[in-house]
Amino acid sequence: MFTGIIEEKGEVVAIVKTGGGAVLSVRGPVVTSDAKHGDSIAVNGVCLTVVEVEDDVFTVDVIRESLDRSSLGGLAEGSPVNLERAVRADQRLGGHIVQGHVDGTAVLLSRKPGESWDDVRFSLSKELGPYVAEKGSIAIDGISLTVTTVDDESFGVSLIPTTLKLTTMGDRQVGDVVNIEADVIAKYVERLVAGK
Repeated sequence: MFTGIIEEKGEVVAIVKTGGGAVLSVRGPVVTSDAKHGDSIAVNGVCLTVVEVEDDVFTVDVIRESLDRSSLGGLAEGSPVNLERAVRADQRLGGHIVQGHVDGTAVLLSRKPGESWDDVRFSLSKELGPYVAEKGSIAIDGISLTVTTVDDESFGVSLIPTTLKLTTMGDRQVGDVVNIEADVIAKYVERLVAGK
């Protein structure tokens, strides 16, 4: 489990394609400070399992399912990525409950810079629409954010200076594809109400 509070912006240092999947190596001095084989680290919101740590670089296996359902397949050497270690039981939950199980992707539709924050709008698929609510939580590339507006085809968030500076969201441009994870509580409520 994660909180959506990004610990650092890392960098992809190598990608090796394997039979349908990939081996990804990422530089992240903060997240590797105590990382070991088997630990979970979210890369752009996707929960991945560490297979090796060497100095400040960790390596993970990425299966075809993760490449297909997220934006990880579009990464290249040098790509910046958001990194967060799994939350410990004795930590504060600063964002919201983020599983690292990406539900799909969205496209950045518009960006309106402001004096103190940027207002950003993303596409919204019909499948994810029911789980996105104004003032609700959403994880975009692993970042815990609050939905400011929503309609049938898109939703908006506001990005504060800290988010713009310390995450990849500060560099995202119109047309970029991002990972989306809807609030898990909304998914469970829907299932309970449907009686499934």
